Amino acid sequence: MIRSMTAYASAETTGPAGTLSCELRTVNHRYLELSPRLPEDLRSFESQLRERIAAKLSRGKLDITVRRAGDARSESLQINSALLARLSELNLDMLARFPGMQVQFTELLRFPGVMQQAEMDPEAQQTALFDVLDRALDALTATREREGEKLGEILRDKLDGIERVVADVRGWMPEIRVALRTRLETRLADLKQPVEPGRLEQELVLQITRTDVDEELDRLATHIGETRRVLGLKEPVGRRLDFLMQEFNREANTLGSKSVDARSTNAAVELKVLIEQMREQVQNIE
Repeated sequence: MIRSMTAYASAETTGPAGTLSCELRTVNHRYLELSPRLPEDLRSFESQLRERIAAKLSRGKLDITVRRAGDARSESLQINSALLARLSELNLDMLARFPGMQVQFTELLRFPGVMQQAEMDPEAQQTALFDVLDRALDALTATREREGEKLGEILRDKLDGIERVVADVRGWMPEIRVALRTRLETRLADLKQPVEPGRLEQELVLQITRTDVDEELDRLATHIGETRRVLGLKEPVGRRLDFLMQEFNREANTLGSKSVDARSTNAAVELKVLIEQMREQVQNIE
């Protein structure tokens, strides 16, 4: 399954932990790099969050932002009545000693321990976090797969172009060899001194050996078949495709260096253009 590494997705859930929203943004990267931003009370789950994401994604730089839009715990604020009563008694004692002293009720509320907030169940927090994360991941994966399907179509189209170029060059080779022999015969005929018997055949064999591209064409055909096979795999294939692009480029360079005909030279240039266009798309594949 071809999947793009560039995508965006979000999800939201509401429960005992309040309303949690999760945003995911991914861009190209050689490996899986995670940058989570979590509310303070959810940071203890970061390690498990990373493992959960790594089980579904293999490459890409992923920014994870989790926000809490509302906190159900704010509705369960309580006053420590015993502590407040004790502070009130102390206040009355102090008033007898310092008649001008005034203590505001709000100041008493700020005293540590007077206002109490119910602690959230860690299991409920974890459930809420992973629920919103999983739904965002599912949406992200679906987006990456849709984009990947488009990338796969582009790559297959470029492969068809490379295959046509390889077939053209293979068809030209007999004619190129004949033209090479003709040029060589003309050069030898222009020599003023006699040519040794068999010299033409020796030179022709040498030139044909130097310019023979059958091996390169065969390897290009093999790479085309392998790339098509890889595009059909049900696993991340970006690294394999990146390696194949290097192999394609190597054969195109050799084909150009061996060229003795304008047609094969232009074909080598066209191959390099098609391969570079593929390489640019492959950089975005997981």
